[in-house]
Amino acid sequence: MANHLTSKIELLVELDENRVPEKLQWTAVDGGITKEEAKAMLLSVWDSKAKETLRIDLWTKDMPVDEMKVFFHQTLVAMSDTFNRATQDAKMTATMKDFCDYFAEKLELKK
Repeated sequence: MANHLTSKIELLVELDENRVPEKLQWTAVDGGITKEEAKAMLLSVWDSKAKETLRIDLWTKDMPVDEMKVFFHQTLVAMSDTFNRATQDAKMTATMKDFCDYFAEKLELKK
């Protein structure tokens, strides 16, 4: 029997009385992260039985809109990189990168 390693990632969401996130913290001990504060998070999980993506999208009340735009841009760029590593589909990766550039241009994120 092979030894299986496990790694735990924890998310802590502090809510106000209306169940709106006020504080987000995450811990990934293997990565050296302990109760690191965040203002937003996007988590996607693939359900292979239902063939659908399950999501948790959270941001705190004090997440500035201008930072949210940068967060989304950086997330889209990272997703393009991950798509390329996962599929080796260079043509679609280039298309996704073009969209990321367009997104940044329209939101005036690039200076």
